[in-house]
Amino acid sequence: MQNVVEFTKPQKKDKINWNTLTAVVLFHIAGIAALFFFSWQNLAAAVVLWWLAGSLGIGVGYHRLLTHRGFTTPKWVEYALSIFGSLAVQSGPLTWVTTHRLHHAFTDTDKDPHSPRHGTYWAHMGWIFRGTAQNQSWATMVRYCPDITKDKFQVVLNKYYWVPTVIVAAGLYAIGGFSMVLWGVGLKTVVGWHFTWLVNSATHLWGTRRFDTRDDSRNNGLIAAVTFGEGWHNNHHAHPRSAKHGLAWYEFDINWIQIRALEIVGLAKNVYAYDEKSEKAELQPLREAA
Repeated sequence: MQNVVEFTKPQKKDKINWNTLTAVVLFHIAGIAALFFFSWQNLAAAVVLWWLAGSLGIGVGYHRLLTHRGFTTPKWVEYALSIFGSLAVQSGPLTWVTTHRLHHAFTDTDKDPHSPRHGTYWAHMGWIFRGTAQNQSWATMVRYCPDITKDKFQVVLNKYYWVPTVIVAAGLYAIGGFSMVLWGVGLKTVVGWHFTWLVNSATHLWGTRRFDTRDDSRNNGLIAAVTFGEGWHNNHHAHPRSAKHGLAWYEFDINWIQIRALEIVGLAKNVYAYDEKSEKAELQPLREAA
């Protein structure tokens, strides 16, 4: 238990993760360079890959499926979504899910890997540069992700999560040259990073609260718009397992729409979607019996 406490408590004096810092700097340089090589083909490649990586990969795959098990899919669908998630270059599925489950277990406490209570910059991106939040021990992974550590495919993908990006980069180079690589890998990745990091930082600082949760989570429509629905964060923290984050008609949730589409065609089952009316209807007989 002591090892878990040491891992989850942010340590701003820890050694800098130079590999991570170097990679982030290089990607930002590539993203800025991409702006000097605009073309509609490059923009299209970046947008499509941003959707595959950020929506189907991170939002649907890493988050709502692997982390919270809000629905089930055939293994080949799970693995495809996990590969898409790796294209976001936010670490492999096992590492990502472990960190996010720790976030939910200790939200906005000293043990939260990325709470704004330790500073807005820390919550947004500082946490990946220091400590072990992106480099958990195997024991921590087994403790918080026993389901994923038993899956050989996910364990291998977690170790070599950068390989799909290299393959995609080679394909982009063959199709559109180096400028398309800058857009489809460099700029797409940097934009995706910052949009995802806004969920960690801004949705715990600014927005509205439908539910009186014990943490600082907020619903933020602007962030939801750039993260395919992940910005309805207070809804999510109140009902983490729900595959549906946008609970009101005006809370547009693209990731939920895609999960429903998978359910309609038979590729998603056991889908749990929180609905206030149905929850009350289920609770009513229990109250009467009591």
